[in-house]
Amino acid sequence: MDATGTPLLLSRRFAPLFWCQFCAAFNDNFLKSSLVFVILFKSGGGNGGALITLASGILIAPYFVLSGLGGQIADRHDKARVAQRLKFVEIFVAGLSAAGFLLASLPLMFAALAGFGVLGALFGPVKYGILPDHLRRDELPAGNALVEGATFVAILAGTIAGGLAAREHDGTAIFLVLVVGFAVAAWIAALFIPSTAIGAPHLRVSANVAASTLAMLRHLRADARLWWGSMVTSWFWLVGIIVLSLLPPLIKTLIGGDEATVTAYLALFTVAVGVGSALAAKLAHGRIVLGITVAGAALIGVFAVDLGIATLGLAPAAALQPPGAAFGSALGLRAAIDLCGLAIAGGLFVVPAFAAVQAWSDVAYRARTIAGVNVLNAGFMTAATVVVALLQKQGVTLAELFVGLGVLTLGVALAVWRTKPKTV
Repeated sequence: MDATGTPLLLSRRFAPLFWCQFCAAFNDNFLKSSLVFVILFKSGGGNGGALITLASGILIAPYFVLSGLGGQIADRHDKARVAQRLKFVEIFVAGLSAAGFLLASLPLMFAALAGFGVLGALFGPVKYGILPDHLRRDELPAGNALVEGATFVAILAGTIAGGLAAREHDGTAIFLVLVVGFAVAAWIAALFIPSTAIGAPHLRVSANVAASTLAMLRHLRADARLWWGSMVTSWFWLVGIIVLSLLPPLIKTLIGGDEATVTAYLALFTVAVGVGSALAAKLAHGRIVLGITVAGAALIGVFAVDLGIATLGLAPAAALQPPGAAFGSALGLRAAIDLCGLAIAGGLFVVPAFAAVQAWSDVAYRARTIAGVNVLNAGFMTAATVVVALLQKQGVTLAELFVGLGVLTLGVALAVWRTKPKTV
């Protein structure tokens, strides 16, 4: 709540950004989910798993290239105005995705996904850089938890809607209305974001994206606390993109889930991340508590390893089954518990660390700091999607990938505990 007792979600200084982010995240994941279901159940052949991983990479890769430029633009201009312009352009990218779905053109849909990635990369420094402009330090954990929760609820809604659009006979109409409607809604919400002070009014924005990206990374590396926070958040997004790319084929192939079952497991996972984010804010009580991050990392590792062990050596399911049958089986229930635990742990892991990064950032360099973090996030995610796709091509199984991810994350938990800053 603010000084007047108004909840953040009803406050003018937070609510428009919240809904703008929600609508934008919905569209990103609506398009990606539609692609996943088309590839998984209607095309893709033996390369379906690799194509799904590629879709994640295409959405994320622009963050690695353009986050530095986005950070400069956000620090040089009023962040609210930047958000409004980006969301206006997004309406036309949504139109391109609608054309791709209407024509059943995977290349057009992939192109639109890349367009959403470009706009998301430019919007990222605005989205997270604007929070400390409008929120007090003690409100940052709650504000970040709400934004993270909105993002993952949007993933849930987009996933469900994308699955429906991909498998319904009249799904084209659903797709057209939702993808364009949410793009327009994001732009309208952006129009209500309050103006911000210009962080660096004399900054010269460089078109050299390589130079700006390197400058962001050098800035992060020069501050031990910022570097620590950026590495922690990058591991969270690496885990997230791997799990979300492996989950649909795991549910279909090993648990034997149909389209509705895949959607149900994805829904469970995304809701649980939101629960974990809210729990992190609740445990912090307005403070930034990095011990919560350590616990979250350890739990991610434990649940990922258990999910891998549960499915290790299983033959592909003989037939696809609906959600009730899948969740009613011992394997399906164990997988659901592991995914739910992993997702809640993810929220615990990332919220305190990212709130700390925002609190530690200098006002005049805040958006560029967030941009640098986004560059690292994108680098981790892009590398992860490439490595996982290559491992899948070499025959590494889904279960083995989950075990490997869990073991690595347990190592990360130890490193986070040993290196976390003493003071926040």
